[in-house]
Amino acid sequence: MKIQLDKLMTEQQNPDTMSIDRMNNFEIVKAINNEDKKIALAVEKELASIAELVDACAERLSKGGRILYTGAGTSGRLGILDASECPPTYGVSDQLVQGLIAGGLEAIFKSKENAEDDREAGIEDLKSINLCEKDVVIGLAASGRTPYVAAGLEYANSINAYTGSISCVKNSEIGKIAKTAIDVETGPEVVTGSTRMKAGTAQKMVLNMISTGTMIRLGKVFNNLMVDIQPTNAKLIERSKRILMLATGCDYSRAETLIETSNHDVKAAICMELSGLSLDECQKLLAENGGNISELLHQLQK
Repeated sequence: MKIQLDKLMTEQQNPDTMSIDRMNNFEIVKAINNEDKKIALAVEKELASIAELVDACAERLSKGGRILYTGAGTSGRLGILDASECPPTYGVSDQLVQGLIAGGLEAIFKSKENAEDDREAGIEDLKSINLCEKDVVIGLAASGRTPYVAAGLEYANSINAYTGSISCVKNSEIGKIAKTAIDVETGPEVVTGSTRMKAGTAQKMVLNMISTGTMIRLGKVFNNLMVDIQPTNAKLIERSKRILMLATGCDYSRAETLIETSNHDVKAAICMELSGLSLDECQKLLAENGGNISELLHQLQK
């Protein structure tokens, strides 16, 4: 079957970079930068859909579900990148947010372009991690048409998992399958068809919003601080102390004491300092309030 690339905006030739091969170095990077400036504005047009998907993710995860990104090539690698950053940033299990890529582990490091056409693999990869109706499957495809991704979304719909899509073309094919479609129109690339550039940047921005927004909703952030950080090395231990200082107004010495007293539980340490309660009392209250410090403090003020 002929793929009509001429219909895809991501495959069009960019009139503003037609002579890029004759530009000097400064002109090349300026041309790229000029195109990159357009991306945030394109993402802005999809904020309502992004917020809708964040809502679905937070609801499903609060009931024991997971976020599962699925994609091929650059899109798949971006999903894996976002998923891999969630455990160190928010202290969650590496099973909570996962990335699947057409072609498997090897495709993360080495291109396997033919893997994106494998519809069966798109389904089997989800089955292999026991996809269930509590989960959210988010398909990523710059072109909006990748068979591996489309098949995965169709399977997810068939078992009542929630589905979302992130593409860089209008009225994408995967968007027609997903319950929430995010179609960020990034336009022609600097180098024709090189969707690792503007399209990749747009997808990364949207993924940042989805995972960050979801974790905020799940109580992983207090004010704008990473309070579920896991202090597993010297740098992160120091960051934990700084978070305590910023969250409570205490000095460094007190932060050191709190970190030790709380067994490196930053949330409990904040609660202890702001409420005067014991470690056990704070941990109990945190459990009762879904780990949300703001909710806990609000309850105490009543």
